[in-house]
Amino acid sequence: MNFSLKNSTLIITTLLSGVLYYLFAFETERTQFAQVVVIWTLLFAGYYFFVKNSKISTNYYLAIAILFRLIFLATIPNLSQDFYRFIWDGRMIFEGFNPYISLPETFITEGNYPVNQAKELYAGMGGMNGSHYTNYPPLNQLCFYIATLLSNNSILGAAIVMRCIIILADVGIFYFGYKLLKNINKNPNLIFLYLLNPFIIIELTGNLHFEPVMLFFLIWSLYHLQKKNWIVAGFLLAFSINVKLIPLLFLPLFFRWFLEKNNKLQWNQIGKLALFYAIVILMSLALFVPFFSNELIDSYSNSIGLWFRNFEFNASFYYILREIGYLFRGYNEIAVIGKISPVLTILFLAYLTFFKKNISFTTLATSMLFGLSFYYFTTTTMHPWYISTLIILSIFTKYRFPLVWSLVIILSYQAYANTPWKENLWFVFLEYIVMYLYLLYEIKKPTQRLSGKNCYEKEKESGL
Repeated sequence: MNFSLKNSTLIITTLLSGVLYYLFAFETERTQFAQVVVIWTLLFAGYYFFVKNSKISTNYYLAIAILFRLIFLATIPNLSQDFYRFIWDGRMIFEGFNPYISLPETFITEGNYPVNQAKELYAGMGGMNGSHYTNYPPLNQLCFYIATLLSNNSILGAAIVMRCIIILADVGIFYFGYKLLKNINKNPNLIFLYLLNPFIIIELTGNLHFEPVMLFFLIWSLYHLQKKNWIVAGFLLAFSINVKLIPLLFLPLFFRWFLEKNNKLQWNQIGKLALFYAIVILMSLALFVPFFSNELIDSYSNSIGLWFRNFEFNASFYYILREIGYLFRGYNEIAVIGKISPVLTILFLAYLTFFKKNISFTTLATSMLFGLSFYYFTTTTMHPWYISTLIILSIFTKYRFPLVWSLVIILSYQAYANTPWKENLWFVFLEYIVMYLYLLYEIKKPTQRLSGKNCYEKEKESGL
């Protein structure tokens, strides 16, 4: 009777979650903030039930993870406009243009329409996006190009192709993440903390952000690194960087992984480390070769620099420092603070590199988690989909604050309830205070010392 009741609850929760995902995909706009928050919260309640239920099989988890994603298959993203630029870039490549050295705005203002549906795509991406050079690396551009090859005349068709790529990437994350968790004596079903997270399903699959492709190569790389296949790991890490640049931040953290053994630095291994870095850097640069031109370096560096000089959104400590700066200077604080934040991140990564013993996989993953978190805590622009990397890294550690952040980060979308969009900093404050309080709780709470096998059994008994 008890088993039957649990089965009924599981089925009902699955069906209700499916309905909620449908409502979010087809009946919700980002300007409907109250509706967004209600559906989001109910989906996270279902997510909590799924991950706390220790009797659910791996096959069932995987089936519903894919099913929930397929609900979004034939939809236009409703929380982000970025996919219009993705399609534009892919069609530019198809037509023989270099997307890194041309601006959509220039073509449109000159009355030149170089790609199919150019007017619709430019209107969709918006003037701000269209006035900047693209910053998406080559393997990301390859995904856009594939969408063009299979659907050059339909925006929805291109969105469906890109969504299929993202779903397949998540299946790959499941495959290698599951195996990696087993290799480090953790419950392999922890991978579903990522795969079943409503934030991941809506923000990535639903809104066509390509973090899953980047994370697929990253997890695949870490899987081989853990198995000591460091040459393969180097190539895969380069592929990850060439989807999104974020994994570049992790490069210093491999220093002790390669050089330390028995609590001593083995300098005779420095050649192996150097070759690993050479593989990653040279392969990353080689993938840019098809797009190389005299203008490429200037346009690409200018595009990346905009994130530190011009854009402000959902920031944490930056907003506090900005307000303090206003008291003394009164204007343009991003010009100063935007230059300081990257320096602070580099210093913190140096601390993690030389003072943390990143010789076990769990310690390495923890350093990667906190290194990237520090960057996000100090950045001027914190778009919600950025935290997907924190979520996947957290499952290899004891920390779960990225999961809490994935719940409350929806508060940042209150800005889009206004026309034109405008942030209410009380919502931003609430988002960060909840996340930081939980992070402090996790740092302060006592750590249970369990062997690998006992830890695995503990996780099995309590769900995920």
